[in-house]
Amino acid sequence: MIKVVSVLQRRPGMDVEAFQRYWRGTHAAIVSRLPGLRRYVQSHTLLAGYRKGQPAADGIAELWFDDTAALRVLKESPELAAVLADEPNFCDMSRFIQVHTEEHVIKDGPVPADGVKNVELVKKKAGMPLADFQRHWRVVHGPLGASIETVKRYVQSHTRATAYGRGEPPALDGFALTWFENTAAMRESALSPEYARTRADEDNFVTVPLDFIITKEHVILG
Repeated sequence: MIKVVSVLQRRPGMDVEAFQRYWRGTHAAIVSRLPGLRRYVQSHTLLAGYRKGQPAADGIAELWFDDTAALRVLKESPELAAVLADEPNFCDMSRFIQVHTEEHVIKDGPVPADGVKNVELVKKKAGMPLADFQRHWRVVHGPLGASIETVKRYVQSHTRATAYGRGEPPALDGFALTWFENTAAMRESALSPEYARTRADEDNFVTVPLDFIITKEHVILG
């Protein structure tokens, strides 16, 4: 299974709530018609995240497909052309990022019914070989993050190896996704020794500090 993750920034001058309405309504209906689409989730940055200025992103979209063959079919489809034509109506395309990833479920807990989802935009440490980075993230760092009691679910989405060696490196090396019951539980986690150990390990394999957004997840399909 391949997951395509898009990092969205709203169109300049567009109100946050108008952006979220358009994305979840008009655009979601267009995306949902893509051939081969197995699952589609939008994660919208919480409105509280704008109190101190513009957050790292206005949200992310996650789209699941069976394999590369499904992506090849998608590439030639009129449905994808319709999606691409609609994106400038609500997105700043100069800051649009899209990454093909593979998921690793680190903590396989249920998504809280009315919870929040923390999304970290991951870049590997400069000079670190890709295989070493991905192995450390999954095998060493993953269990550290999973040990935080208030983390209900934890998924790593690693940028696919095929994205490397094509000239410019990918904009991001992956995404760390963690779910909590609420923002209070997130704040509580930051006081734990498990959280401290997790953060202390980051300098061993990622570029710190990590950009992140706190979001509300909306399952559109699947």
